[in-house]
Amino acid sequence: MAFLNAHQLAFIFGLLGNIVSFLVFLAPIPTFYTIYKKKSSDGYQSIPYVVALSSASLLLYYGVLKTNATMIISINAIGIVIESAYLLLFLIYASTKEKMYTAKLLLVFNVGGFGVMMALTIFLLKGRQRINAVGWICAAFNLAVFASPLSIMRRVIKTKSVEFMPFFLSFFLTLCASTWFFYGLFVKDMFIALPNTLGFLFGITQMILYVIYKDGNKKMAETNESNDQQEVSLDMKMLTSIHSAKQSTTSQHQPQVTEMDVFPTGQPIESNNNV
Repeated sequence: MAFLNAHQLAFIFGLLGNIVSFLVFLAPIPTFYTIYKKKSSDGYQSIPYVVALSSASLLLYYGVLKTNATMIISINAIGIVIESAYLLLFLIYASTKEKMYTAKLLLVFNVGGFGVMMALTIFLLKGRQRINAVGWICAAFNLAVFASPLSIMRRVIKTKSVEFMPFFLSFFLTLCASTWFFYGLFVKDMFIALPNTLGFLFGITQMILYVIYKDGNKKMAETNESNDQQEVSLDMKMLTSIHSAKQSTTSQHQPQVTEMDVFPTGQPIESNNNV
């Protein structure tokens, strides 16, 4: 590494960033395979894919405005295609209500917001001012995206379970943030390096939380199993008690057969023994 200059290091980390980002873009494939098999997207949300499409669109625009930003342009162009495919599949199998909601999100973020931003920066700004303005917008947007796992981390701490925070997703997001941080560092682009610093810190925090609470799912399952067994035992005891009570009630109300009942005249049984 000591024999490589900044340009070569930027190329290496940019290439690694492209590879890892591509893998992260492909991460939702199992989700959409499930949607395809079920022929329904009920239970899933379109917000993550709308936000990812917005982020890729902003970074693509930023990369086009910059010079020598092939690494940024390539992966975000691929990301736009992948996220668009996800959203198309989601809309095909979504309910009417969810289709309307997703359409509104796309209009607000990807058409309205992005269109207004492009128009303002094209007509009001020029040269380096335009690049800096779009760079700050990208950085602010990506900071908000990287901060979104805070709610998941809070849930993990509260429930002491990592059910909704897969380790490998956290790992790849951390690796992705790391590679793009070093890319931004070596090309001296703070708009790329700054948000990925926060992404790296949040990713490390998520993995630490995973290590701390990774046994929470197992303990929760054992607790649920124990509670189920206790409920079954309680139900059996209740059934036994009810059955015993019924038997006791039946025996109390059953008439007792006596000799007087069989022989109402009170005459004894005559012996039939003939000698």
